[in-house]
Amino acid sequence: MDETVIPSEPHYRMEGFTNQRLCVVPRPQVEAALTRPGTRRLFVTDAGYFPAAEGHGRRRARGTPETIVILCIAGSGVVTLDTAQHVLTPGACIVIPAGLPHQYVTSPENPWTIWWLHVRGTDVPDLTQLLTSEERPVLRLRSLDRVVSLFDELVSLLERRLSPAHLLAASGVAWHLLSRIVADSILPAEGSPLERAMRYLEARIDGTIQVKELAALVGMSPSHLSALFREATGSGPNAFHTSLKMSRARGLLDTTTMPVTEIALAVGYTDPLYFSRHFRRIHGTSPTLYRAQHKG
Repeated sequence: MDETVIPSEPHYRMEGFTNQRLCVVPRPQVEAALTRPGTRRLFVTDAGYFPAAEGHGRRRARGTPETIVILCIAGSGVVTLDTAQHVLTPGACIVIPAGLPHQYVTSPENPWTIWWLHVRGTDVPDLTQLLTSEERPVLRLRSLDRVVSLFDELVSLLERRLSPAHLLAASGVAWHLLSRIVADSILPAEGSPLERAMRYLEARIDGTIQVKELAALVGMSPSHLSALFREATGSGPNAFHTSLKMSRARGLLDTTTMPVTEIALAVGYTDPLYFSRHFRRIHGTSPTLYRAQHKG
């Protein structure tokens, strides 16, 4: 772990890094955007890219009106929220809620490279709740390239022009970016026990398996595996497997003329009546009526 120490009397560089990218929306435009339907819910006020940012740091004793997102892609640094210090290394992302006292500083030995943005809007508090937790203040991203690509698209839009249309497009990219960070931090890492369990269930939609057996296959206790499933999907392993079965069933109903009895067998139900009851409970209609509905 990086042993960066935040100095008591800091003299930070706030910007001016070689090959940096920095976009700041004039505050009158920010205030106007926060009254418009397309941007009042989420609006990017500042964004940038600081490569190998030697000496970079900021201290804000009263926080900022915006929520701040920092993504480290190289080097390291320390972010202090109130009095708690959090180390950022490549692939780590942290969200600083609006109004929260904070300080951040790059490592003197290994200066960080970061993408960052500031956002305001009526929906930002709800997004902040999804992006932050006391248990996981630092988010570890798995699809780093995708998130970096969205940061690049966002900054490119703001560099090009600050017209209402470009600002609206930037808000749309920011929605995608923040939702990607939320999803990416929740989804299981490749090769992890949870990911292996999910792949096992995906490959066996026409079968059944007890949670105890599934847990043994991936080397953990049933209770721990169930807790991981609930955190990642909102439900347990059985409900996840059922959702896969129902997705396959809908696909077969929509794209084939297979009888319902054969579709039931294809998704692991030996009793077509039980399958139909289960399908109705989830979809509010029978498989036959679902197939007859006009879609698209």
